[in-house]
Amino acid sequence: MTLTVEDLKHFQQQHPNYRLELVDGAIIVMSPSGFESDEIAAEIIAQLRNWVRPRRLGRVAASSAGYILPNATSDTRAPDASFIKADRMRRTTEDFATLVPDLIFEVRSKTDNLDTLRAKITQFLDLGTTVGALVDYRTQTIEVHRQQGEPVVLQNGDRFTVPELLPGWEMEVSSIWSPEFD
Repeated sequence: MTLTVEDLKHFQQQHPNYRLELVDGAIIVMSPSGFESDEIAAEIIAQLRNWVRPRRLGRVAASSAGYILPNATSDTRAPDASFIKADRMRRTTEDFATLVPDLIFEVRSKTDNLDTLRAKITQFLDLGTTVGALVDYRTQTIEVHRQQGEPVVLQNGDRFTVPELLPGWEMEVSSIWSPEFD
């Protein structure tokens, strides 16, 4: 039985405490990611939002925002952090967005498989996302994927930039990791 976006919405209403995605007609229940990976996602969102919002450049969303993708099965996916340019989404929606974001971040959690995260990023890129970033706290790296070319791996000391989307914005790789209070 192939499920639809409407099935996902209905299931989400019945189970509001679960994070869900619709992939190839199946509902995937996403487990909580763990504290460290969520803290890193929150820091990325904060830095991105602090640049985007005052300049009215677009919308920044967290992992609860879903995107209905323009593929044959209308997959509904939710990256850990995302950005949509203002000219692509002039008004917000209380429902899932029916477009692909321009920039996505997937933050590896303790239970995530890297190949699965890379496949998710590739799916977004294939459907029109400009840049997808895989953030790995274990190696303290960001793997930057673009529609063209091989991924670039950034590490502490490097700066993540997306001049094609956000000219002037920079995020120091070392600034997103969870702080230690020793």
